[in-house]
Amino acid sequence: MKLLRLNKNNKTAFIEGMRNGIPIGLGYLAVSFSLGIAARNAGLSAFQSFAASFLCNASAGEYAGFTLIAANAAYIELALITLIVNARYLLMGCAMSQRMNPKTKLGHRLLMGFGITDELFAIAISRQGYLNPYYSYGAMLMSVPFWATGTALGTIAGNLMPLRAVSAFSVALYGMFLAVIIPPARKDKIIAGIIVFCFAASFCAAYLPMVSEISAGVRTIILTVVISACAAILFPKKQPAEEEK
Repeated sequence: MKLLRLNKNNKTAFIEGMRNGIPIGLGYLAVSFSLGIAARNAGLSAFQSFAASFLCNASAGEYAGFTLIAANAAYIELALITLIVNARYLLMGCAMSQRMNPKTKLGHRLLMGFGITDELFAIAISRQGYLNPYYSYGAMLMSVPFWATGTALGTIAGNLMPLRAVSAFSVALYGMFLAVIIPPARKDKIIAGIIVFCFAASFCAAYLPMVSEISAGVRTIILTVVISACAAILFPKKQPAEEEK
């Protein structure tokens, strides 16, 4: 009876995860289309872009990867920039591990870790009690394929559309990133200043003597680590009690 009750709970959690994952998947389909254009510009086929999105569910990480692929960067550069850009998922994984039943098997933990995205993490961590792996599986089933399919469709469309249309759709991805950085920049002047400094530093690094001779991948890694470390040291995030004071 206990086993049957457990299976029933897992089925209920799985269906609920599928239901909550549908709107996320539809959003992924729209966003990843422009990411497919970037993959096409990097020389990837539709199958390659599909596999890339299926195995790396992160827009910023994928875009950085496609940029390095287009620049013929080394594998070690690609691995490092993906690790750095997606580092926040390590923190999300730690947070989710604290909400899991101690008896949860390693296989479930690894599969849940694979499917961590900003949106999937949000809907999972907001649930009460222990996290049920089958809830995450249901949400992943309705979102990850949409993300990968949208990227592949974008690549296919990029191969069929004229060059001007491809260039226009390429701008859409930058619009997506602007939509990510503008809201926090409007609320916090420090973040706005750091964003402006990042743009300026990236521009200067591409033209300064000696620095411009370094590959684009290594420059991106260095700028990401240095700027983020300096920002964390100079402008640490205040605790709520300190903000009230």
